[in-house]
This record gives sequence, C-alpha cells and structure tokens, in this order.
Amino acid sequence: MNPHKVAYGLGWFSIALGLYEVLEAEKLGQALGLKDKNGLLRFYGARELTAGAGILSGQTKLAPWLWARVAGDALDLVTLGTGLTPDNPKRQNATIAFAMVVGITLLDIWCAQSLSQRER
Repeated sequence: MNPHKVAYGLGWFSIALGLYEVLEAEKLGQALGLKDKNGLLRFYGARELTAGAGILSGQTKLAPWLWARVAGDALDLVTLGTGLTPDNPKRQNATIAFAMVVGITLLDIWCAQSLSQRER
C-alpha cells in the first residue's frame, strides 16, 4: 500500500465524516444513544474537516495531519465508550461504531508511522 494514496483517501474520508458530524450531529447522536453530546459531535466534525483540509492541502509533510487524526480517533473512542453502557438503548450501534473507529485508527496509525519514516 502507498501511504500517500492512503493519506489522500483518509483526507477525503475526514471531509465527508466532518461534514456529516457538523450538519447532522443530532441524528448521529440519536443513532448512537449519545443525544447529550451533540455539541461535542459538532466539534469533532470541525476537527475532522481541519484534518482533512490539512491532508488535502498539498503540503509535503502529511504525517502531522495523520497523527492529528490518530489523536482525534482516541477522543472518538472515549466518547463512543460512554455509549457502551447497558442502559443505552442504542448500545449495539455504538458498539459497531466503536469497532469501526478501532479499524480506522489502526489504518491512521500505520499511515502516520509510514509517512513519519519517509518524511525524516
């Protein structure tokens, strides 16, 4: 896999996810059983948009933007973790989202590490 191509794909993914989080925070919060976190979800969307724009900006050093995605993934996992409680009626959705974020986090880490090595 080419880490630059993966980074470019992750940049577009960040833009798409960020737009969804900003524009549809209520819908997302309801689907995950995190209705009380709409403001936080919007903030996370802005973070995704920033990371995506940084990756797609044409800069020669992409690793810092990928590491920013990794840090954001950690925040996402903590937030999603609050929805894994037995009293959440949407716990199954939160569990699926948690697993998906774990997967994307692993891809982000791989890409960030690969780019960091190449950019030294």
